[in-house]
Amino acid sequence: MNREQHLKQADDALAHAEKLAGWAENAARGDGPHKAVPYAAAGTLWDSIARTHLRLAQAQPTVDTTPEG
Repeated sequence: MNREQHLKQADDALAHAEKLAGWAENAARGDGPHKAVPYAAAGTLWDSIARTHLRLAQAQPTVDTTPEG
């Protein structure tokens, strides 16, 4: 995976985390507080995935250094 692909994956994972955080907040405030913990846990997992892709992107060069064939 190249830098841009990792950044796209990080962005997608962060969108999942944000959505799940919203669901957890709504569940905690509403009549489904028992659902808040699983949503929050899943959101934390997606946040971790986003951070991992971001770190992988940061570790790669910004310019493609592969030789052209």
